[in-house]
Amino acid sequence: MTRSITGPTDHVVVVGAGLAGLSATLHLLGAGRRVTVVERDPRPGGRAGRRALGGYLIDTGPTVLTMPDIADEAFAAVGTSLRDRVDLIPLHPAYRARFADGSTLDVHTDADAMEAEIERFAGPADAAGYRRLRRWLRQLYRAQRGRFLDADFDSPLQLLTPDLVRLAALGGFGRWQARIARHLRDERLRRVFSFQALYAGVPPERALAAYAVIAYMDTVAGVYFPRGGMHALPRAMADAAAGAGARFHYGQRVTRLERTGERVTAVVTDDQRIACDAVVLTPDLPIAYRLLGRTPRRPARLRHAPSAVVLHAGCDRTWPELAHHTLSFGHAWKRTFHELTRTGELMSDPSLLITRPTATDPALAPPGRHLHYVLAPCPNTAIGPGATDWTGLAPRYRDSLLRELDRRGLTGIASSIEQECLVTPADWTGQGHAAGTPFSAAHTFAQTGPFRPRNLVRGTANAVLAGCGTTPGVGVPPVLLSGKLAAARVTGARAAAGRRTTEARP
Repeated sequence: MTRSITGPTDHVVVVGAGLAGLSATLHLLGAGRRVTVVERDPRPGGRAGRRALGGYLIDTGPTVLTMPDIADEAFAAVGTSLRDRVDLIPLHPAYRARFADGSTLDVHTDADAMEAEIERFAGPADAAGYRRLRRWLRQLYRAQRGRFLDADFDSPLQLLTPDLVRLAALGGFGRWQARIARHLRDERLRRVFSFQALYAGVPPERALAAYAVIAYMDTVAGVYFPRGGMHALPRAMADAAAGAGARFHYGQRVTRLERTGERVTAVVTDDQRIACDAVVLTPDLPIAYRLLGRTPRRPARLRHAPSAVVLHAGCDRTWPELAHHTLSFGHAWKRTFHELTRTGELMSDPSLLITRPTATDPALAPPGRHLHYVLAPCPNTAIGPGATDWTGLAPRYRDSLLRELDRRGLTGIASSIEQECLVTPADWTGQGHAAGTPFSAAHTFAQTGPFRPRNLVRGTANAVLAGCGTTPGVGVPPVLLSGKLAAARVTGARAAAGRRTTEARP
């Protein structure tokens, strides 16, 4: 039995209107709580924000939406649904992978289409291996969904369930890369099913095979895009919450929390004091701990995931070889992870994610124009260049990225750019993200499940944390679950929907 906060919980203040805060708000409203949301920005979204630039509508955060059923649970809490409020477009292919040897692979979430594509790309042996790998990924997800992904932890002893035995039997405590290699011979294919380790902040040869559940979300469950951009999701969540009675205060920064003993009694902003019975805090961990006046002790310092440089480019042309999402792999692979997580160097042979949202929704750009987001993983500021170093480094790195893209076939990209915005670890630092990374604490074994920073903080009786720094972790589906879990801590509810094995539905 997991702990819930004690005492009155009639009025809850949620700090932050990002995906975690909005998920918590909807679940709290569904449980009959009165909710006030305080957000420092002028609109909802948090990391999943929106920027208008010369007629281009730019998503400033995540570009990949998987597991929409998890978002749907939040809407269902207030009697509506995701698909009533957001036009979800399934992406076919989910990704296009382009390799340094010139070969190309379309990544389909439909089993038959993907098997045929792999047979064309690598032959019948790997096509058969893909079928086995797909079954294993599905079993891995089912073993983790209820007891590991959608679960609060108060003690490592809560891991001792039949699901742990099933996970061990599936090889979940082996290594991700080795497990993929059991099914696929082609090294290029192995990258397609292990690049997601970057989300976890751990090289695939060191990451636990259990984390391959992220590859399930990307390559089996389906990848979607909301019409209007990813920001359409938090906007719809905020609208649903407001319609169900939540009060939103935008453009207000929380400066402190008032306490009486171990209880938070009010949230104080630049402009007002809001009395509360409980509080859900979704800022990055250092900010949340500062507000609480308490930083939990850990045996070792938190290790953070790599960061990223993102170039948002509005262009007067595009390149037909680009899908909605294109993975552009360099020759190097192991060295890339070594640079990102060990030596703190910029990638010498970069692997990049190029997103072209106007391939699916042309309305995000002026007529005849195209949006491209180029995401280049880079070391976080704890092991790589510091935030101040990026002042001089940013323009040089931007130019080197464009030269590399031109060399990889995006001929003339530099001269095609009409509007642009470059985001670096200095910007992430300015937004309050520890170690200059939006991906928070890495998913090492010592920072996962019951070993990840807990969403209850000792010494505070009525505050709960949510977001990618706490349980269950990084990514849109886990962040939405973190809000649901925070709400359950407040209400004492054991969310039955999370105990079922659910999968994305078309």
